[in-house]
Amino acid sequence: MVHGCLRLDKMTQKITSLKAQKRSAQRINVHLDGEFAFGISRIVAAWIEVGQELSPEEIKELQEKDSAEKSYQRALNFLSYRPRSQAEVIRNLRKHETPEGQIEETIERLLKNNLVNDQEFAQLWVENRSAFRPRGAYALRIELRHKGLSDDIIDPALDDLKEEELAYKAALQRGNRLLNYEWNDFRKKLSGFLARRGFSYQIIFDTVSKVWEELGADIESKEVLK
Repeated sequence: MVHGCLRLDKMTQKITSLKAQKRSAQRINVHLDGEFAFGISRIVAAWIEVGQELSPEEIKELQEKDSAEKSYQRALNFLSYRPRSQAEVIRNLRKHETPEGQIEETIERLLKNNLVNDQEFAQLWVENRSAFRPRGAYALRIELRHKGLSDDIIDPALDDLKEEELAYKAALQRGNRLLNYEWNDFRKKLSGFLARRGFSYQIIFDTVSKVWEELGADIESKEVLK
């Protein structure tokens, strides 16, 4: 019995120091029995204190929690630049060789805190494109699929898309750069531009003709004013 107790005592180690790392105040160096043992995040370190005895199992658990926290903080940093789809976050974590179990745990935390939401992401993507770089439904669907979204999520985001208005907006912006071209060259260049933006043939045909007429009328009116 005595020998068993002595062996158990030797397996535990006492926390003798908890100090912030010089390079990162959010990381804590843990010293056990007077020697540096490992570093953990400040969040994880909040559960321990100097003088506490730690078993090997408890040490392992702390390190696993720290690894999970690193994964979560990496995901938060990735999300800080712009909204991301769930698939984008997963790809980024895998790029950093994050274990699959930690990826699942990280995604669960993000979902719980509504920090990733594919439905909102899809809607925001469509709204942003429509405002700054108008595209047709076909092009938007391809982009969102590349972001890892399924058609079940993409379809509602495209339901209210006004492609004719978007094509006109994009064509008008581009058409102003093509005013020196004759009709055939104007039509080819603007049609190609709209096709690359994912608009259908009929929408392109109608839009190019409309923009050509409007820009031509605008030029004529300016000439008269001169």
